[in-house]
Amino acid sequence: MNSSIVIALPKIKDAKKIRAILIRYGFSVASVCSTGAGALASMSELDGGVLICGYHLPDMYYRDILEYLPSYFQLLLLASARVIKEAPSSVLSVEMPMKASDLVNTVDMVLSQLERRWKKDKKRPKPRSWKEQNYISNAKFLLMERNHLNEEDAYRYIQKCSMDSGTNMVETAQMVLMLLYDEV
Repeated sequence: MNSSIVIALPKIKDAKKIRAILIRYGFSVASVCSTGAGALASMSELDGGVLICGYHLPDMYYRDILEYLPSYFQLLLLASARVIKEAPSSVLSVEMPMKASDLVNTVDMVLSQLERRWKKDKKRPKPRSWKEQNYISNAKFLLMERNHLNEEDAYRYIQKCSMDSGTNMVETAQMVLMLLYDEV
C-alpha cells in the first residue's frame, strides 16, 4: 500500500504550514485543500493513508467527512480539547495548539497501523465466489453419496487432496467431480 497524507483545513495557509512540518520530517503529502469535498476527491484517487482535518471546513464538519472516509484512511482531527472530548472514539486527534512532535509522532503511528492492517488484510484469503463454492459443495455431495462420508470428512478429503497435489480447493473439487462423473 502506498500510504498518503491529505490535509484539509479551513485556512489553506495553515494547511501548507502543516505540510511543511511533515515534509521536514520525511513524510510525503499528497494533497492540501480547504474543503471536505476537496479532501474526499483527493482520497478517492489514493490507496490509503491519513486525513489531517480541522473540526469545521467551509462545506462540512469532520463528522460528515468521517461518514464517507475510504476504508484505508484514518481521520486525524486537529481541534480544541472541548471538540476532542466530544469526538467519537474511532477518531484520533491532536489538541490545538499543537507541538510539531505530537503531530509527527501521531501521523507516524497512524501510517504504521494502516500499513500493518493492509498487510494483514492482504494475507487473508479472498472469499470464494458462488461458482467456486458450488464446485466444492457438489464435490462434497458426491463424495458423501458415493463413498458414504459425512460432510466434514468429505470436506477434509478435498482439503487433503488439495494440499497433497499442490492445487487449491476449487481445482481439487473440479478434479473430484470429473473423476466421479467419469465413473458413471
